[in-house]
Amino acid sequence: MSTHDIIAACAVQVEIGDPDRFLATMAAPPAARPALLALYAFNLEVARAPWVTKEPLLAQMRLQFWRDVLQGEIGVTHDTATALLSVIETAGLDHALLMRVIDAREAEIGTSAAFADEAALWRYLEDSAGALLALAVQALGGEASLAAQQLGAAQGMANYLMAVPALEAAGRLPLPDGRPQAVASLAREGVARYTQARRELRDLPKTARPALAATWRTARILKLAAAQPMRVGDGALAQSEFARRGSLLWQSLIGY
Repeated sequence: MSTHDIIAACAVQVEIGDPDRFLATMAAPPAARPALLALYAFNLEVARAPWVTKEPLLAQMRLQFWRDVLQGEIGVTHDTATALLSVIETAGLDHALLMRVIDAREAEIGTSAAFADEAALWRYLEDSAGALLALAVQALGGEASLAAQQLGAAQGMANYLMAVPALEAAGRLPLPDGRPQAVASLAREGVARYTQARRELRDLPKTARPALAATWRTARILKLAAAQPMRVGDGALAQSEFARRGSLLWQSLIGY
C-alpha cells in the first residue's frame, strides 16, 4: 500500500474508534495529520487488546506484538505499525513513552477488579493517555514534557469518567471508590492537573500546538463531574453532537 493509503486506513480506524481525537486531528493543519493519525491508531490497537478476547494469553500476545514492533524484532506488514514506525523514524519518538502506552494496558487484562486507589488510577492514566499526548506533542516538533503527560492524564480522566457506565456494563469495577464525594475528588484533581499543565505549555512551539486540540472537552467534562458527580454513573457527562463540534470550532478559533 502507498503511504497515502496507509494513513487513510489509520484515519478510518480513528474515526470509528476514537471520534474525539479524529475531529481534533481534522481541525489540525494537513501536515500534522499523518503523525497524529498514526499515533491514535496505534493507541486504539493496544487499548483494544484486553477487550477483544476473554483469553488473557491472547490479549498478552496482542500487546507483545507491539513491543516486538518497537524492538524491530518482526517484519511489519500491518498498516498501523508501518505508519507508526515512519513517525518514530521521522520524529525520533521517545521509546520509553511508547512502551508505557503498551504496558499500561496490562492492568486491564483478565480482571474486573478496581484500581487499588486513586494513585493507581492516575498512574494508569499517566501511562496511557498521558504518554500518548506527550508523544503527539513530540511528533509535531515539541518536547515530550511532564506537563504534556499531565495534560494527557487529565484528558484521560475525563474520558474515563465518561466511560464508567460502559465499563460497569462490561463487568468491570472502574473506580476505586464510587461514592459521589470520591468521584468529585478525582474530577477536581483532573481540573487542577489540566489547569497547571496548560499554564506550563503556553510556550509550546506553534507547530506542536495542534496536539493539544484533542483535550478540547477535558475541562468542561471534569468541571461538570466535580460539580455533579452523580452524572458519572448516569452517563450524563456528554455534550450533544452539535455542542461537541461547536466547542471544538470555538477552541480552534481562540487557539489551542
